[in-house]
Amino acid sequence: MGAGRHARRCHSRRRPPLTFEVIPAIDLRGGRCVQLVQGDYSRETQYSNDPVAMAQQWQDLGAPRLHVVDLDGAKQGYPFNRDDIAAICRAVELPVEVSGGIRNLEAVRDAMHYGAQRVQLGSAAVRDPDLVRAACSEFPGRIVVAIDARNGEVMTDGWLKGSGIQLADLVRQMVDLGVPRIMFTDISRDGVLAGPNFDTTAELVRTAGVPIVASGGVSSVGHIRKLASIGCEGAIVGTALYEGTLDLREALTAATQPASS
Repeated sequence: MGAGRHARRCHSRRRPPLTFEVIPAIDLRGGRCVQLVQGDYSRETQYSNDPVAMAQQWQDLGAPRLHVVDLDGAKQGYPFNRDDIAAICRAVELPVEVSGGIRNLEAVRDAMHYGAQRVQLGSAAVRDPDLVRAACSEFPGRIVVAIDARNGEVMTDGWLKGSGIQLADLVRQMVDLGVPRIMFTDISRDGVLAGPNFDTTAELVRTAGVPIVASGGVSSVGHIRKLASIGCEGAIVGTALYEGTLDLREALTAATQPASS
């Protein structure tokens, strides 16, 4: 009897989520909330000098969690906007996912200590599989690997360097290491409101074996519904929310009404 209950509990944890999360992105550069176009640091639009207030705004509008990116950290290789991100974690009741410049286990631990609910590894996942394995073991269920690709090639260092590794190969490696979820960004779609790469995202959902969060190009309720329909766990939304082309409350409603095809 006890063993059966344990087996059922373990099985339930593996089931796909019942809800689709629309997750606002807060991208930080020099302590400011910005958005880049296709990861190009020379094509930046600033939206706020107060990241904490921005986080509280998304919370008030009903966001289920926040995705906070240290753009300086991603480029430079170490947490740069740490204090601002820690302040966000303290100021909101939402779970916060932290990304950018986290390249060692000490940085992962630090982020968890100051309040991150999830920590995302990107460039470090490409270069240091042992870090991924150790982080997943120490923080089960709380590590996300971000795989950012351009024309099928995984990019690193704030999308500035090609890795020579293909998207599908890295996904398989990360799942084998125990990664519980993956965020996929098609860099060519990011910041241009052109829609996600549905075909590649759907293929990942079918083959990865872990939940997939979509990022890049999400700009309409139709995009939200389609991503929910193909089985994504959620979507990171940035530029569309800041430019007002997508209303967060409408997007959250759309997430409960996935497209039929």
